[in-house]
Amino acid sequence: MHSMSQALVSLHRGELVESVHRGHVAVADVSGKLLRWAGDPQVVTYFRSSAKPIQVLPIIASGAVDRYGITQAELAVMAASHRGEDIHVEAVASILGKIGLTESALMCGTHAPSCVWPPERASARSGQAAHRIRSGIPFSPIFNNCSGKHAGMLMYAMDRGYSSDDYMSPDSRVQQDMWQAVSDVAGLPREEVVRGIDGCGVVVFGMPLSGMARAYARMSSPESLPAEFTEPARRIVRAMTDHPEMVGGSGDFGTNLMLAARGALFCKGGAEGLFCLGIPGKGLGVAIKIEDGGARAIPSTVMEILRVLGAITPEMAGVRELAIERPVRNCRGEVVGYMRPCFELEEPLIAI
Repeated sequence: MHSMSQALVSLHRGELVESVHRGHVAVADVSGKLLRWAGDPQVVTYFRSSAKPIQVLPIIASGAVDRYGITQAELAVMAASHRGEDIHVEAVASILGKIGLTESALMCGTHAPSCVWPPERASARSGQAAHRIRSGIPFSPIFNNCSGKHAGMLMYAMDRGYSSDDYMSPDSRVQQDMWQAVSDVAGLPREEVVRGIDGCGVVVFGMPLSGMARAYARMSSPESLPAEFTEPARRIVRAMTDHPEMVGGSGDFGTNLMLAARGALFCKGGAEGLFCLGIPGKGLGVAIKIEDGGARAIPSTVMEILRVLGAITPEMAGVRELAIERPVRNCRGEVVGYMRPCFELEEPLIAI
C-alpha cells in the first residue's frame, strides 16, 4: 500500500516534524466518477465499520424495523460504533427485548468500552460501565461497540425466519444478504468484494477506496440506489444525523461533526484509519484510509477535504473539536506542537 500513498497529516513539535501519517483519499459522485483524490484512490482495503449504515439497509427494507417498533435512536445505534455509554447499552437492550432475545444471543465478544478507557477520556454518561469498573464486574457483549449492529442482524434473522444461531457465519443468509447489499450500493459485482472477518466476528468487506466513496455518494443521493434501498437510505441517514450521539458518543469525532453539520453531511468511521462521509447537498462521497491505521490523523484530513470541497458550514467552523489544525498538548496541558494536513487533493486534468 505504501508505494503510492500520500503524506496526509504531519505532527510538528518545536522546530521538527516528528511524525507523518500517510494514506489515500477518494472523492466520488454517484456514478463513481473520481472528482478529487490523494494517494491511490483505487487501493483495496476493508470497509470496516464504515459499512454499517449500508448493512442496515436490508434490515429496513425487509420491514422488520417497523414491525418491531424500532425508534430512530435505536435505528442509529444499529449503524454505530458506540462508546458503551448508558444511552447505547439501553438502546441495544431495548432492541433485543423487542425481538424477544436476551444479551446472550449477541456473538460480538467483549471489550472494555471506550467511555471508560482510557480513563482520561471517561464519559459522564458511562454510569453502567463505570460501575462495572469500580465493582470488578466483567464487561458483557452488550458493551461491545458493535452490539447495535449485531442486534440489528439478529432482528433481521428473526424477522426473515433465518437461524439466529449462526447469523455470524459467512455462509448464513444474514451475511449473504449483507454482502449483496454492500455490493449493490458500491456498484460492484459481488465476487469483486473481498470478504474477511471483522473485529466483532462477522464478515467485513474489502473493495477499492473509490467504491466506498461511491457508496457514500449514493447513500447521500438515495434516488441513485436500487429502488428497494431508496427509502431505507433516507431513513438511516436521517436517524444518524438526528441522533449523532447514538452513532459514536461523547467526544467522538464523527458524532461532533454530525452534531455541528446539522444534516449537511453524515459520516461513519471504521477501525484501522478508515473514515467515510456523504454530502447530501452535493451528492458526493468521501472515503479516507490512513495507511498506518492511526485514527488521530482522521480529523485534520476530513476537515481539510471539507474545506477544499466548500462543505464547512458556519456552525461547523465554530466548533473547536473540528479545527483543521489541532494542538498537541503535554501532560501539563501546555500546547507543545500541532497536527495539520500536508496534502493537496488532485483532480482530473480535464474539467468535469
